[in-house]
Amino acid sequence: MMRWNGCSRSRGTGAQHPWNAHIEFTFAFLFIITGVFGTTISPYMFFWQASQEVEEEIEQEVPTGRAGRPKLPFDFIGNMRIDNAVGMVASEIAQWFIIMTTATVLFSHGVKNIATAADAAKALEPLVQSFPNSGQLAKDLFAIGVIGLGFLAIPVLAGSSAYALSEALNWKEGLSRRFGDARGFYGMIIVSTIVGLALNFMGIDPIKALVFTAVFNGIAAVPLLYLIARINGDKAILGSRKGGILSQLLVWLTVGVMGLAAVGLLYTTVMPH
Repeated sequence: MMRWNGCSRSRGTGAQHPWNAHIEFTFAFLFIITGVFGTTISPYMFFWQASQEVEEEIEQEVPTGRAGRPKLPFDFIGNMRIDNAVGMVASEIAQWFIIMTTATVLFSHGVKNIATAADAAKALEPLVQSFPNSGQLAKDLFAIGVIGLGFLAIPVLAGSSAYALSEALNWKEGLSRRFGDARGFYGMIIVSTIVGLALNFMGIDPIKALVFTAVFNGIAAVPLLYLIARINGDKAILGSRKGGILSQLLVWLTVGVMGLAAVGLLYTTVMPH
């Protein structure tokens, strides 16, 4: 586990340097690491991303060729790669700042038990004292961020569930369709949103629920990533769009790392202590 134990010393001053990171083969470490993987490479995003690309093809009225395959414009794949790259980099930067801020602002001041977003906002206020009312401003900014995140996450999560279920049950799907043409699809979005809202009134710890969900996603992503890796290297499926050597290497590396984390977590769960 990453720890800041202060085991090394800065040159010339004798002061302890806080960087001392190591890995632990323990349930707690692998639980959090798998959860981090699950929030970064979440299975629901596979369905959402793929479905949104199809929605974009429909919007651009991309014609279909042999075997019903779309005849994608020359720049379609290039724009898709740029879109994915920008999104991935932005999300990783945001995740890094979340981790660093939580460690330096909350954890270092002894704030270790956060049950709700309100708890985090309240904990921020007395710790930020850069200028008058800066604590209140930090709390308000945090609240705005959480609300904005909700507006972003709710349609994505509900939509992903609807896409996945509709494809499994062969229902008509897509945000490009009217409600009357895809009742099951839109019904799933409505039900998912209501269930998510109801969880707030059931006494469930939202932070723990998020962590357990992330860990489940980290485990569930492994077999899906394996299938993606196989498809990525299959010329019979992708033809000239087959992934290159670097692409295949990175995907298989991701499968291996996440697979090891998931297997290690399951092993530490059942092995005797």
